Amino acid sequence: MAYSNFIPSVWEETINRELERACVFVEDCNRQYEGLVSKKGDSVHILGVGKPTIKTLERANASGEIDEAEELEDTSTILNINQIRYFNYKVGDIDKAQAVGGLMDALSAETSEALANEMDKFIANMATDESVPTLTALPTVVDSSNVLSILDDAIQKLQENDVNMASGITITVSPRFYKLFKQAYTTKDTDNSEMLKNGRVAMYGNVTVKLSNNVAKTEGGATDNIMIRTKRAIAFVNPLTHTEAYRPEKSFADAVKGFALFDGKVVRPKEIININVKYA
Repeated sequence: MAYSNFIPSVWEETINRELERACVFVEDCNRQYEGLVSKKGDSVHILGVGKPTIKTLERANASGEIDEAEELEDTSTILNINQIRYFNYKVGDIDKAQAVGGLMDALSAETSEALANEMDKFIANMATDESVPTLTALPTVVDSSNVLSILDDAIQKLQENDVNMASGITITVSPRFYKLFKQAYTTKDTDNSEMLKNGRVAMYGNVTVKLSNNVAKTEGGATDNIMIRTKRAIAFVNPLTHTEAYRPEKSFADAVKGFALFDGKVVRPKEIININVKYA
């Protein structure tokens, strides 16, 4: 496929489709606001309100008089769309290379995987956001003897925040944490073809366990900051992926460049916990 035959819309569709398959952290975000933004600098006003106080009216109160109307807490927030990742590469003698077959498909797949990785790292690092509570004040040393109790403590903390466990909870773990988890818990979903999609590797009760190398690390890599959350905890938007072909002026080659526009924000901090752990 040379420059003259390049169809950006086809590439954009392919890249977006592959992005959906490759993303692990992004998959478990709230993406309902995506259609509201289209360019860098746009923002989304995410509305939110506190819960009303439910009070008791005594039957003996013949007049039926009730308290003054309360003013509910405003939990609205602004999600600014400012993250941009781009690519720009060229391929010499592309017509000859294409004769072998599969070159553009391979480039498209690699581009999608790289963009997805950037988005996932961005979301993964939100585990360290100041609004996200940590499971313990200091990182807990985890091994196969206590890994399940650590998960149970995190689940309990979500339950104490009135999170409905039937609404879909996901924990995304590092390979090292997963090894300990697997040693302690061997019962896994048998539908492997479906479970492995987007990094799914196991179920723990009602919690989906996923595996990713992008788990946020702190303290020089000594601490894993593992997210357990609902899909409502983080809002994410990827309103635009753009690609175009061009002929570099000083090269005998065809080139492709493009960018992905995205951003995200923790919008329900009571529905996410940073399981901060170290290893023995």
